Amino acid sequence: MLSPIENCPSVAVCLAAFNGVRYLQQQVDSIFDQAGVQITLFVSVDRSTDGTEEWFSKLQTNNTRVVLLPFGESFGGAAQNFFRLLRDIDFAAFDYVAYADQDDIWLPGKLIRATGKMAQTNSDGYSSDIVAFWESGRSTYIKKSYSQRTWDYLFESAGPGCTFVMSQKLALELQSTVRQNGQTTAGVGLHDWFTYAFARAHGYRWIIDDYASLMYRQHDTNQVGVNSGWAAFVWRARRVLSGWGLSQSRLIASLVGQTDHPFVRRWSAGSRWGLLALAFAASHCRRKPLDRVLFVASCLALALMGWK
Repeated sequence: MLSPIENCPSVAVCLAAFNGVRYLQQQVDSIFDQAGVQITLFVSVDRSTDGTEEWFSKLQTNNTRVVLLPFGESFGGAAQNFFRLLRDIDFAAFDYVAYADQDDIWLPGKLIRATGKMAQTNSDGYSSDIVAFWESGRSTYIKKSYSQRTWDYLFESAGPGCTFVMSQKLALELQSTVRQNGQTTAGVGLHDWFTYAFARAHGYRWIIDDYASLMYRQHDTNQVGVNSGWAAFVWRARRVLSGWGLSQSRLIASLVGQTDHPFVRRWSAGSRWGLLALAFAASHCRRKPLDRVLFVASCLALALMGWK
């Protein structure tokens, strides 16, 4: 279904913000500079101290395409802020739904390429590669478009959520699940991972485009950031060895209806033999070859340490 006005796809862009006023102008300009689509920007602001709320209030006054959700809540992280957007927005009037961070720069053809690829491949979910950049001027291409695996969605996202675009059908079904499972989704740490897992577990086709659709800003206040460099490696290794990652996998598996699958039951109880079996299944669980090696190492470590 395409919007009758100019025959352009209509897109609900969901932006979660928190103390981001420094970068908002560039991000919002790049969103509204998207060609070939009709955009409505929905914004949820976690309680901030730098004027982010006031900045969006002024923007909404001057731009009818901006809808600022009532603010004053503290969500404690981007995931719960995005879940709030998923719960509260009426997606019925839109052809597509996209996620947006507060500090990136979208390339001009981001949305028209995404919606075009989705239409061509009959897909309901889309993500892409990115170009990470730092204030020092350094930039690097980050490939996310490795071939999808049978179970990758239970162990990783399809890439940064800021590249995600969903069909109306997928967005409405995801919204229904989030609304019905508010207390449980409160434990989910990464909204993009959950979104990808939900889509794949429910039989939706998802494509990961081998094209960088945006400039992904890196700075000290990134909640997650790009998985690049030794500092990022050490941070993620600590989370893995703490058991957080596998606990998230177990939670997400339950939320997307996979708890009783024999593959999930084998490792989710935390037995050493189950974790060893999971290590041998690494080629089905991660897309990037190096990540499979690290996955094996993490499963073996958790088996030795004991994970429940």
